[in-house]
Amino acid sequence: MNPVPPTGGSVLAAAHGPLSLVQDIDWAAIAPPLAVASAALVVLLADLFLSGPRKVWLAWLSLAGLATALGLLLPLRGGGRATFCAPADPATGGPPACSYVVSDLTLVLQLVLIGSAAVVVLLSMPMTAPRPWADESGSDRAVPGGEYHFLLLASVAGAVTLAAARDLVTLVVALETLSLPAFALVGLRRDARGGEAALKYFLLSVAATAVLLFGVSLLYGATGAVHLDRIAAALTTLDPKLDTVAATGAGLVLVGFAFKVAAVPFHFWLPDTYRGAPVPVAAYLSVVSKTAGFAGLLLVAGIGLRPYAHVWGPALAVLAALTMTVGNVVAVRVATGSGDAVRLLAWSSIAQSGYVLVPFGTAAGDGADLADRLPASVAYLAVYAVMNLGAFAVVATVGRDRPTGVVGDYRGLVRVRPWLALAMAFFLLCLAGLPPGLMGLFAKVAVFQSVVAGGTGWLAVVMAVNVVVALYYYLVWTALLFQPPVPGPPPVAGDGEAAGTLGSGGTLRVPAPFAVAIGLAFGLGVVLSVAPQIVLRVLTVPGLLG
Repeated sequence: MNPVPPTGGSVLAAAHGPLSLVQDIDWAAIAPPLAVASAALVVLLADLFLSGPRKVWLAWLSLAGLATALGLLLPLRGGGRATFCAPADPATGGPPACSYVVSDLTLVLQLVLIGSAAVVVLLSMPMTAPRPWADESGSDRAVPGGEYHFLLLASVAGAVTLAAARDLVTLVVALETLSLPAFALVGLRRDARGGEAALKYFLLSVAATAVLLFGVSLLYGATGAVHLDRIAAALTTLDPKLDTVAATGAGLVLVGFAFKVAAVPFHFWLPDTYRGAPVPVAAYLSVVSKTAGFAGLLLVAGIGLRPYAHVWGPALAVLAALTMTVGNVVAVRVATGSGDAVRLLAWSSIAQSGYVLVPFGTAAGDGADLADRLPASVAYLAVYAVMNLGAFAVVATVGRDRPTGVVGDYRGLVRVRPWLALAMAFFLLCLAGLPPGLMGLFAKVAVFQSVVAGGTGWLAVVMAVNVVVALYYYLVWTALLFQPPVPGPPPVAGDGEAAGTLGSGGTLRVPAPFAVAIGLAFGLGVVLSVAPQIVLRVLTVPGLLG
């Protein structure tokens, strides 16, 4: 793959000789992650001077930083910018290799990441502000706002940087910048469940990082390069004696990213982590963290390891089949068993990861057709972010007054909050791929077309079967929204016998930030359902990967 040519401030090799590392920095290219990181520092400092009700401003500062980052994406439209570039290799005569590249793919991923993070901040407001939205019953325990928003923005900065990274070192550093604050975010829930979830997430993530770093070291030892385009070039002319070393390194790197996207069998951390974390943090992990993980997998596989597509393509096809099957089967079991809402969304999220992995499984030969296949995964990620954030927003809303957290809590929701029930039904139907949630349907069609075009027929059959299986638990949850409520008093915290109904006389408070978050997700979902070409035509054009 040819890298995006440097523009603006790039390598000054022409002025300083081919071996000079003196270079300018394209500040416009790196402005979005810089804005997010700066907002994190501003929030941390502001926390020292704000007290009591004034701490609500911390959330607004976070939103302002994310909005600034979104605005800074506008001048980068069209891509074609790069910075932090190494000089051209005089031995091969190849072009400079850059560590940070702004392409169309970068902008799409950064838009999804920053926009999703802004919705998470809205969902976090009642949790971090003592008033006016804090739950006086104590079921919504407040967390320290300054630390929370600092950690969240720091993690987002890592995710946004990862989307533009084009060398293994930058990828690993950005991935850890994303992950380390996320451990603390999970542990901010002040009970034993939060501590257990954070510890499990931390230990398994550390093991995955060790595997990833070992794979990076093997790839570097075999190819002598860390930039993805130079790794790809080196793999095409690799000494046969080093082929096994390089293949092993490639496998370990992919395993490390498979953990980040919760692909089976590297998914064990996800259900307990989501259930133990605050709901906004679970929403963050399910969308922002997962999208960043897929961004890394997309870049490593689609650029650096493209010559080994015949090796990792079949392996990822098997992972995709296992991931979607295990996720859907266990989700059906959860729906018919405990019915825990967050755990059900967690297993649904695993199944959705399987759908995103499907285009990866179509890779074959030297990977020349990856630019036509993998954009379908990017399209699915963009649509998934909208519908999953919307579902988590409704779960966070209902969970404030119904802390039992079971799917049965949604019975008769249409009688209490009709608009909330309609929004949840829409998000669930989007996840299922049924009308009127057409954006989910078209995203699945785009993925299905990629696997059919790739000639992997068995994987297309597995996907079709799994889409049908998933209908069960999505439709069961949707039906509960419109069923008559069970007569009786509304359930209260800790009252297990009363759980499973909103009650004919129940009330449901919807804080303004939650209403805005749900409204944004619902509005964007309607637009994408009416005009899915907004995403599909942009993201499925050949050559999106370069």
